[in-house]
Amino acid sequence: MHTRRTLALWLLPASCLLLAASCLAQEGRLDPSPPRGISTDDIIRRFAAKEKEFKEARDAYTYRQSYSVQTLEGGTVDGEFQQVIDILFDDQGRRVENVVFAPQNTLTRISMSREDFDDLEKRLPFVLTSDEIGDYNISYVGQQQQDELHTYVFDISPRTMAKNRRYFEGRIWVDDQDFQIVKTYGKNVPDIRKGQENLFPRFTTYREQIDGRYWFPTYTRADDTLHFKNQDVDIRMVVRYQNYKRFGAKTRITYEGQELPKGEPDKKDQPQEPPK
Repeated sequence: MHTRRTLALWLLPASCLLLAASCLAQEGRLDPSPPRGISTDDIIRRFAAKEKEFKEARDAYTYRQSYSVQTLEGGTVDGEFQQVIDILFDDQGRRVENVVFAPQNTLTRISMSREDFDDLEKRLPFVLTSDEIGDYNISYVGQQQQDELHTYVFDISPRTMAKNRRYFEGRIWVDDQDFQIVKTYGKNVPDIRKGQENLFPRFTTYREQIDGRYWFPTYTRADDTLHFKNQDVDIRMVVRYQNYKRFGAKTRITYEGQELPKGEPDKKDQPQEPPK
């Protein structure tokens, strides 16, 4: 009997990968010179504080999360998993998930695990707050232009790995104006090798500015090969986060130390139908 294997992440149509390739083409040359007028420690403190505000703010937004994964054999797709979920609030202001699109899963060579779904929710839109920077080694790499943004670039890795806890290892790009992370590249660690293997691909997450304040994740992609003990599996994956809307719950949101006015729920604007 063929053993199914586990993996993390998902993918959408190939056109999304072409879009990502276009985004990557807008990268400038990496300049290793130190920042001017500010220390790297100050940059880290500032973006970590902004990340904490971002994390709290995103919990007060509704949005649509779309994901799928394709496995490939010799360049041909041989399995796919897709799902579209609306992240909403009920009448009591409690966060709920509404699955609006879930075709039959045709994956045969891999399967989804609890860690995969947990990564989707918490670690693909990677957040590094002031409460968490002590868990990581953070090294300044240089400065780089990302499309219209000038960014500071840092490599990060976990200092130690506590049992039953997962981390991010890779690179982040921080906007030099808003001091918020606008792009991440790396993978979630550790891979799980004991028992049923659970391997995790490298991915890139892009953010866009929402409501003129926060840089929220809008697009994650991965195109990688997972090296299991008995076989290699090529995968192509994308996650998209769309239709961000402030919800008028009792959540208190601050930005740069000031409380923001509450948003109003608008049910007619909340997505209810699967994409065409």
